[in-house]
Amino acid sequence: MISIEHVTKRFPGVTALCDVDMQIAEGELHAVVGENGAGKSTLMKILSGVITDFDGRLVLRGQAVRFRGTRDAEEAGISIIHQELNLVEQLSAAANIFLGREKHNALGLLDDRTMERAARGLLAQLECQIDARQVVRELRVGDQQLVEIAKALSLESGILIMDEPTSALTESEVARLYRVIGRLRERGVTILYISHKLDEVFRLAERITVLRDGKKVKTLERSQTNPREVTHLMVGREIEAVNLGDDRRAGAVVLEVQNLSLPWTGHARGWRLRNVNFQLHGGEILGIAGLMGAGRTELLECLFGSSPETPTGRILLEGREVNFTHAAEAKRAGIGLVTEDRKRLGLFAQMTVEENITMCALRDAAPGGIVRRRRERLLAESMVHKLAVKTAGVDAPVISLSGGNQQKAIIGRWLLTKPKVLLLDDPTRGVDVGAKAELYRLMHQLCRDGLGIILTSSELPELLTLCDRILVLCEGRLTAELTRHEATEQRIMEAATMRNDEKSPKP
Repeated sequence: MISIEHVTKRFPGVTALCDVDMQIAEGELHAVVGENGAGKSTLMKILSGVITDFDGRLVLRGQAVRFRGTRDAEEAGISIIHQELNLVEQLSAAANIFLGREKHNALGLLDDRTMERAARGLLAQLECQIDARQVVRELRVGDQQLVEIAKALSLESGILIMDEPTSALTESEVARLYRVIGRLRERGVTILYISHKLDEVFRLAERITVLRDGKKVKTLERSQTNPREVTHLMVGREIEAVNLGDDRRAGAVVLEVQNLSLPWTGHARGWRLRNVNFQLHGGEILGIAGLMGAGRTELLECLFGSSPETPTGRILLEGREVNFTHAAEAKRAGIGLVTEDRKRLGLFAQMTVEENITMCALRDAAPGGIVRRRRERLLAESMVHKLAVKTAGVDAPVISLSGGNQQKAIIGRWLLTKPKVLLLDDPTRGVDVGAKAELYRLMHQLCRDGLGIILTSSELPELLTLCDRILVLCEGRLTAELTRHEATEQRIMEAATMRNDEKSPKP
């Protein structure tokens, strides 16, 4: 179906792909894996017409092709679900799904009703409850991801590229996507699937191609390999199981939340969070679990002073009540937030790696109020070294980094502020297995140094690995508080699906 022949792509200071050869058979689900920066997304962008300037050759159904843009690729039957969401925030879900292919009535006017009806059908295939007329910026990242998937499905392409399609989805949404993939396979659609989650790869793929540092390492039959071998090929070394041990010791209470509620104007439920109570100790990682819409992100926004509505209740930082009305106040008080939506809320895309890292710590580089560039560079380089950020240099554009390395840069930004509390909203979304292990060890070390961390994650094994305690939210209510030894996936899921009229277990 597809033959990739000697493809090379260079960016300033970086060779993203080097002499890559691959063959994809018609109707197969072929997985492409590798660490962040291995070249996976670059290769998929070439196949989908996003990148047009490269060396080498693409052969599609026996014919050499050279796409001039994404429209050429779509006309050839190739569509892509991007890892970094590619939606217009000001438009509705339906308008995004049919963007550039709008339907018109007999008078030549936009036929919104027809597009909304078709969009509802596509979203129904994904078994989700998104309103086709809702503006995309009002949707959470997971719902935006589902709109992106519906957009690709609307093209009815013979070749579908899925670049980390489950990175923002809950387990139930992932199960729905698996069912959609099964139906696509029955229709004979060829799927190229990129994922850092090897359990997904081994569940779905027939063959697996491994990239490392822009080069193809090997293509393997799923039945003839195992996750350990694939991980070793990805990173060029063995990745030991992450065992952080029990040597962390919780200190004094650094953050306390009392009866925190967040109104939800215009919604029948009336609130996004309701009477949430908990404490965070210095030196511990407190996990927040829950399904999509449970209130995980909203809770962190309340603590950081960035919630669109004013919460009620009390927030105490080191015993002193705080009422943040702006994120800058939270930063000055010693709270940092790594947002769930890296592209929209975390990065300054037009700036360099250095400028992104030092953004919140410029005072340290500005004695007398004047920024000293050498001092600023040293601050940035210290974080690049500490977090092992793969970059051509701190002067490189931050958008030239892979997704995982962008995330490391954002974490480095907040570490420079020397926070007392660090809020991490699904921080390893789109991060490969090697980088995850590094981030896990970093969080562990930060806690041993006394930092208090609140962590949300859509991956239960991650919470079970990292957290000293796990709070479970269901529709904005706290339904369980579990210690590391009490927590299991089953107990978390039972609490995450508990109806609000059921009695919540005592903390």
